[in-house]
Amino acid sequence: MNLLFVCSRNRLRSPTAEAVFSMLDGYEVLSAGTGSDSEQEVSTDLVDWADVIFAMEGVHRRRLNQRFGARLRAKRLIVLGIRDEYSYMDPRLVELLKERVLPHLPVSHPVR
Repeated sequence: MNLLFVCSRNRLRSPTAEAVFSMLDGYEVLSAGTGSDSEQEVSTDLVDWADVIFAMEGVHRRRLNQRFGARLRAKRLIVLGIRDEYSYMDPRLVELLKERVLPHLPVSHPVR
């Protein structure tokens, strides 16, 4: 299963999610940002690749819908409600990600 995590600039939240969940067996995980100044900007190829897209905030869902509306109809798009107030790999962010993402994934082993 392919998971895509999206935030604004792909520098803190979504790369943290990518690092945390890339350790799960059976999942390919990437991250991207909605802004043109993103480390990795979300693209048509990434949206098509993803089975599930996790947006950090509602604004990211709106931006995705504006740019890729028709392509998103067949995708699961989940808003995590995680604000931009954490640094990369902040332990509080890691725990929040696990709490909000894992219920959406059929995993047999918890992420450590």
